[in-house]
Amino acid sequence: MDYLQQGLERFKQEHGSEAPPQRRQAGAARPVPPPIVYTSTKTVELTDETMRTQRLITGFEGGAFVDAFKMLRTQVVKQCRQNGWNVLGVTSPTPHEGKTLTAVNLSLALAMDLAHTVLLVDADMHRPAVHQTFGMDSCPGLTEHLFDEVPLEQLLIHPGIGRFVFLPGGRVIANSAEALASPKMAVLVEELKHRYPARLLVFDLPPLLSRADVLGFVPHIDALLLVVEEGRTASTDVKRAMGLLKGSVPVLGGILNKSGRAALTQRRAKDLLMTSSR
Repeated sequence: MDYLQQGLERFKQEHGSEAPPQRRQAGAARPVPPPIVYTSTKTVELTDETMRTQRLITGFEGGAFVDAFKMLRTQVVKQCRQNGWNVLGVTSPTPHEGKTLTAVNLSLALAMDLAHTVLLVDADMHRPAVHQTFGMDSCPGLTEHLFDEVPLEQLLIHPGIGRFVFLPGGRVIANSAEALASPKMAVLVEELKHRYPARLLVFDLPPLLSRADVLGFVPHIDALLLVVEEGRTASTDVKRAMGLLKGSVPVLGGILNKSGRAALTQRRAKDLLMTSSR
């Protein structure tokens, strides 16, 4: 039995403590992953005050804000299961429309579903901000993995919340569009996509209209969510964004941020063309 224990220890050292993928027969029920104890992944404990200050849904017991993300989770999971998807992108037409906080809270809501684990990747390497939503200072991440060959296992962070880990963006770089479209990034996405069948990947992407990053990256994702802010995003910007995405990737819908008391509403993308205005 010693060789079995040694093999298990080697697997933990190389891949963290997540269970290895298991084969599943067609039509069989989706297995519920066992509880995860993160041993090699860096863990950061968040206080309730930090979560509430940063407007993370895990800091609130309920309310319209939390319910909105749970409803969004239900719709996203349904589409993913029907289409066999597990890689989602979140973007917005222009900066400061709430895409990062939406990506974070959607990921946390997805991680509350015990049927899968969630990995959030900060792919906005020109303006990384995911780490800030967890009250953290700058830290190495995706940039260091792609350019400095830092092992992924040394960069992932578990903020002490359920089955959720995230990969920070790392240091800011000017050539982010080229980095996202690079062969090394393609290899990373494929490896993350297929390593664990019960994992969902969420990529926080740069704003669509301000940089070329998203258009070069969409071949690697299964579907996209577009975040706009009521009273801020122009309908012309939504139309331009939808025009750029047409035929390149399925758009699950539009997230209308700060819409009424719920602060978040999911609508069909074409509806946003009529409702979004300055």
